[in-house]
Amino acid sequence: MTGQDILDLGNSHVGDSYQLGVLVPKDNAGWTGPWDCAEFASWLVFQVSGKLYGCENDVSRPATADAYTGYWIRDAESIGKIITVEQATATPGAALIRASSAEVKIGHIVISDGKGGTVEAASTKTGVINSVVNGRRWDYGVLVPWINYTQTPPKPVIPPATVIYRYTRPMMVSSKIGEIQQALTDQGYDTFGIDNVFGLNTAQAVESFQEDNDLVADGEVGPKTAAALGNTL
Repeated sequence: MTGQDILDLGNSHVGDSYQLGVLVPKDNAGWTGPWDCAEFASWLVFQVSGKLYGCENDVSRPATADAYTGYWIRDAESIGKIITVEQATATPGAALIRASSAEVKIGHIVISDGKGGTVEAASTKTGVINSVVNGRRWDYGVLVPWINYTQTPPKPVIPPATVIYRYTRPMMVSSKIGEIQQALTDQGYDTFGIDNVFGLNTAQAVESFQEDNDLVADGEVGPKTAAALGNTL
C-alpha cells in the first residue's frame, strides 16, 4: 500500500471522462469513469488499501460512500497528516488540495507524481489528465495515514503569476473583480450587482460559469477562467 501504487493506478485512468458530482462505487475495480476530483482520489485510496478516506462516512458501504473535498479536509485534520505543498510536490501519491469551505462548497484535489506533476480528474472538457503543480493555487498537501510514502526533499513550487480572485475572509475587493462580475452578468450569470467585492454570489456565479464551460469548477478566477470570460488578470 504505497503512494506510488496510488499514482500508478491514477495514471492508468488518464483519458477517462469527468462529471461533477458523480458518485463512484469505491469497491468497483473496473470503474472507468466518469469521475470528479474527490471521487477519483477516494477511489484510488480504497482500491490500493481497501479503506475509505475522504468520504461522508468512512465506515459506510464503499459502493455508496460519497467523497467530497470537504470530507478530505475533515479527515486530514482529524486522522490524516497535513504537509506543505512543497513536501507533497516531492511525494508520489500525496494529495494536493485547494480547499472548499462551508460557504464555497467546491475545491479541488490532485495526486502528486513526486516530480512536480499531477494526475487529476479535472473538468468535463479534459477528463482525467496529467498536469503540473506550478503556477496554480494550493492550500496544503495530505498523506493518508495508512499509506506508505517515499518522501524526498521538498521541491520549490512556483506560485501563480497573477492574483487568483476567490471568496476569502475578509473578502477580496478590486476593480478587477467588478470587471469579472460584469463579464459574468453579460453572459447570464447573476452576481447580484457589480460591487467589486468577491462575495458568495460572485463565487457561485463563477462556479456555474466554469461548470457550463468545461473548466475546473472551483469558484476561483485564475487566468483560464478569466480568459473564458474575455478578461485578463
